Amino acid sequence: MPQPDQSLRFLPLQGGPRWLLRLEGAALMLAGIAFYAHLSMGWLLFLVLFPVPDLSMLGYVAGPRAGAAIYNCFHSTLLPFALLAAGALTASSPTIGGAAIWLAHIGFDRLLGYGLKYAAGFSETHLGRIGGTP
Repeated sequence: MPQPDQSLRFLPLQGGPRWLLRLEGAALMLAGIAFYAHLSMGWLLFLVLFPVPDLSMLGYVAGPRAGAAIYNCFHSTLLPFALLAAGALTASSPTIGGAAIWLAHIGFDRLLGYGLKYAAGFSETHLGRIGGTP
């Protein structure tokens, strides 16, 4: 099993910055939920779609580098904000709702400390090592 990249040891993210990043995640999650609630689309759809971005973890079957790239693609805010813009331009409530759910999911993950992944392994994230510092 490959060892984590030693250069990642500079990322313990303890104290203030780590909690600030987690609070930003909470704010993103709450904003996504509030935006979705404003659309009045029904909460069953929200519950069904909320875990969908985590299917990207299946990318790790192809190895840590591919897994990190695929996971990061679905856990960065870039695609859901693009989807939100597309929904706004086309006045598509379902598209806007999907973007709101996706953003809420990303915020929830950040709140829990699950950040964007490094190719060194699933536990190495931009928020620090999952499960604590090494």
